[in-house]
Amino acid sequence: MSLADYLAQKYLTADTPGDKKSKKRKRKNKEDGLKIADDDLAGWSKGQDDDENDPRLVGMPKTSKSKTTWTTFGVAAPSTSTQLVADAEKAAADAILAQAATDRARAAEDEDAAPEVIDTEGVLSQPKMDSGANAGLQTAAQVAAAVAKKREADLKNAAEVAAEAAKNGGSETIYRDASGRIINIAMKRAEARKKVEEEERKAAEKERLARGEVQNKLLEKRKEDLKEAKYLSVARYASDEALNSELKEQDRWNDPAMGFLVKKKAGRSVTGKPLYKGGFTPNRYGIRPGFRWDGVDRGNGFEALWFKARNRKKDRETMEYAWQMDE
Repeated sequence: MSLADYLAQKYLTADTPGDKKSKKRKRKNKEDGLKIADDDLAGWSKGQDDDENDPRLVGMPKTSKSKTTWTTFGVAAPSTSTQLVADAEKAAADAILAQAATDRARAAEDEDAAPEVIDTEGVLSQPKMDSGANAGLQTAAQVAAAVAKKREADLKNAAEVAAEAAKNGGSETIYRDASGRIINIAMKRAEARKKVEEEERKAAEKERLARGEVQNKLLEKRKEDLKEAKYLSVARYASDEALNSELKEQDRWNDPAMGFLVKKKAGRSVTGKPLYKGGFTPNRYGIRPGFRWDGVDRGNGFEALWFKARNRKKDRETMEYAWQMDE
C-alpha cells in the first residue's frame, strides 16, 4: 500500500450530500491531488468567502476571491489499475494477518486444554534429587519429610518385590548373553570353581616338582606324624620307644661313633632305593649317593669349601672366647 492510499484511507472523509462547505471545497479543488492553501497572516480577514477551517500557509501572499494559490503536495491520486493492485495486496496482507491471529488463538486454546501435571498433594511437580528431596530453596523440615517419604516408598517397593518373588517360588534371576540365550548360573559357577581348583592343583604340582624326591617323602612322613600326634600323650619321656628309635635313625656327620656303629637298616633310602655302601664325601644335606655311584666326585669342590669356611668360623669364635678368658 502506497503512502497516498494510506493517507486517503485513514485521514480523508467522504462528503455528505447536504454539506455546502464540502461542495464549495470541491469547486475549489478541481485539480488532482491533495492541495493545502493558506493566506498570509497579515492579509487574513473575516470577510473572505473561504472556509474558516481551510488550512492556510503562513508567509504566503494574500489571495483574492477569484484567484487562489494552492500548492500540490504528495503524489497524484492512483489510477484504476493501480488501485486494483493495491487492493489485492491489501487483501493478501489482511488474509495473512487473519491466519496468524487464528493460529495464535488455536495455540492458546490448545495450551489451556493441555493436562496439568500435579503430584499427590495437588502442587505442580518439581525436579527431585536422588535422596527424594525437591530441588530448590526449602526448609530443613521439608527436606527431612521428603527424604523420609522416599525411604518409605523404597521399603514398600522392596517388600512388594520380595512378596512377589516368594509367591513365584523364589525363582532366580534369568541371565542372558549377547545373543539372547539363557545362561546357566549354576553351571557357570561350577566351571569357575573347577577352574580355580585346577589352577591350585597345578601350582601345588609345580611346587612339589621344585623339591627333591627325598624332601617330598619327608614332607609326607611329617604329615602322617601330625595325624598320629593327636593320639599321643602330651608328655613324652625318655622311655618313649618311638622317640628313641627316631633319634637313633638320624645320621649326624660329626658323630664319632659313626665308624663302628652298625645300622639296622638294610641299606635303603627314604624312597626305598638301595644306597651306596662305601665311603663318600659328606654334603650339607646329608644325602648318600645311590648304589650305582662309581666313587668319582664330579663336583666343583663347593661342598668342601663350605665345610672349611664353617669350621674356620667356629674355630675363630672358640679362640676369641679363650683369649677373652685369658685377659
